[in-house]
Amino acid sequence: MISETLLCEIKDQIATVTINRPQVLNALSIQVFTDLEHVFTQLAKDPDVRVILLTGAGEKAFAAGADIKELVETTRITGQSLSRRGHRIFRQIETCGKPVLALINGFALGGGCELALACTLRIAADSAKLGQPEARLGLIPGYGGTQRLPRLIGQSAALKLLLTGERIDAAEALRLGLVDEVVPLAELYLRGQQLASSILAMAPLAVAGCLEAVYKGADRDLDSALGIESRIFGRLSATADKAEGIRAFLEKHTPIWTGK
Repeated sequence: MISETLLCEIKDQIATVTINRPQVLNALSIQVFTDLEHVFTQLAKDPDVRVILLTGAGEKAFAAGADIKELVETTRITGQSLSRRGHRIFRQIETCGKPVLALINGFALGGGCELALACTLRIAADSAKLGQPEARLGLIPGYGGTQRLPRLIGQSAALKLLLTGERIDAAEALRLGLVDEVVPLAELYLRGQQLASSILAMAPLAVAGCLEAVYKGADRDLDSALGIESRIFGRLSATADKAEGIRAFLEKHTPIWTGK
């Protein structure tokens, strides 16, 4: 599966999506957004894909931000439209029903950091740099950064990054909880595959159920969120995979999942 700005390879139920604009540090142009929307629409409904790895081409950048040339002529109307489109597509990635692992192989700045925030988990190379420098351009993050970042690392830490435009290294990002793991660049893809394989060993419906429960419950009061959890738990209790999982545990063998 190849588009104008993305590469997509599917192997052993793992899809690897690569932003393929290394000559401009994988900047997120309007066309990149179009291609992300198309590719993730296809991957979401592909039963042969259970985990998605998202990275950038080359060794310098995951995505260095929006394509600045495309921001020059934005107005109040077109700027808001651009932001809303970014929200919709990043939300599509976030809620596609499958784990999306960001493999941050270099710069993840501005929109690139926001794209990583929309992923399920974030693994960074030790050479990665992350930040939200939009205030340097007279803007704020427009693709969810002002909302996802404080939800992930807390309001104070998020505001420090937003207000100063500071770039932080991978070690600091790990300390803040902005990324989940840091590994040497040469081991980044391998670690992504290992983590994907760990997820593949779990029941497909249970993985989808975990994502659904966390994302649907995140903005609810606790009682409402617990109700969501109970409904999903009940739904999964009636599945063939639940019966297989319990049987395999009791009989001490590896379960064979059917996704039913």
